Amino acid sequence: MPNEILVVDDEDRIRRLLRLYLERESFEIEEAKDGKEAYQKAIEHDFDCILLDLMLPEMDGISVASKLREQKDTPIIMLTAKGEETNRVEGFESGADDYIVKPFSPREVVLRVKALLRRTQGSTTEQSEPHARDLIEFQHLIIDNDAHRVKADQKEVNLTPKEYELLIFLAKTPNKVFDREQLLKEVWHYEFYGDLRTVDTHVKRLREKLNRVSEEAASMIQTVWGVGYKFEVAEHDEPAQ
Repeated sequence: MPNEILVVDDEDRIRRLLRLYLERESFEIEEAKDGKEAYQKAIEHDFDCILLDLMLPEMDGISVASKLREQKDTPIIMLTAKGEETNRVEGFESGADDYIVKPFSPREVVLRVKALLRRTQGSTTEQSEPHARDLIEFQHLIIDNDAHRVKADQKEVNLTPKEYELLIFLAKTPNKVFDREQLLKEVWHYEFYGDLRTVDTHVKRLREKLNRVSEEAASMIQTVWGVGYKFEVAEHDEPAQ
């Protein structure tokens, strides 16, 4: 089945341009011209990715993403004419997984969509070869990196792309403490000096989702006060990869 993309922008020209380039790559495209329409469509249908403009009538992109994140984990790429760091931080805090500043090249958007989908969808070739799977296993948590799937105490946990990337980054180096600046650079590929709420917000969401099915799995993500975070495991529970 082709991937379905929701393109949200109040400018007809931009929506048509993105539709043209994305349909060339065999994506199926749905459009929305304001925030309320975008939110309604995103709730009613499971899109593979949403291209979401920040400045929208009726409801802005930050509000759409924040409200959507309360119910769904759909990958979101934020589009905006504002390139200031504060807008980027707001976008990431609201749950966006990537960020593209206007004016942009449509080809760049297509490449970013493909890259995001690769991170969220497992390779069928890899999935057909169980012996070759990229697994990180703990007593209460299993991360299947080929299928992009997380299970806590045998129950599946649905994560956004950034929540997943944050979890696997921490889990690959158990008991190592990372400060917030390191996590922004390694997980978001973004150096930002100042407001570090982006990391805290994602850690909080990640813990909440894990805690719904396993308190033990959630407790592995530890806050190191005054420093940052670590993925804590006992020596006997080191990952089997």
